[in-house]
Amino acid sequence: MRAFTLLEMLAVIILIAIAAVAVAISVNHGLASARINAAAGELAATLRATRTQAIMHGQQRIFQVDTQQGTYRGADQRDVRLPKGLDLSVTSAASDTSGGAIARIRFFPDGSSTGGRITLRSGRREWHINVSWLTGAISVFDTGTHT
Repeated sequence: MRAFTLLEMLAVIILIAIAAVAVAISVNHGLASARINAAAGELAATLRATRTQAIMHGQQRIFQVDTQQGTYRGADQRDVRLPKGLDLSVTSAASDTSGGAIARIRFFPDGSSTGGRITLRSGRREWHINVSWLTGAISVFDTGTHT
């Protein structure tokens, strides 16, 4: 009967440790990606709710983004903070930017808007939330990498 040597046992333990680290890194990246996907979805849902409020009440409603604080606010006037490690930028109409960190997208009673694009970045991944100025439709695109 032959037993395992200490060297063979150490080799197996090292291989198991390497596999465990690889799995942990993969799970961590997956959770971060899921968290950011959820944040992009929630931001888009708030945009849609703001548009719906404008249509239902027959009055203009404003969606506001603070790029410096990493927050946004829809028609419900509640500030929502984005997850840490997420870069935020907004392209909107010149009349809806204050020259600082605050940008706005306005929705009108007919469903149209001033339009714009909100970009969320995490590492090399980008998410674009586009708002059509003509229809006010909101769409989300995960580009995977910088464009």
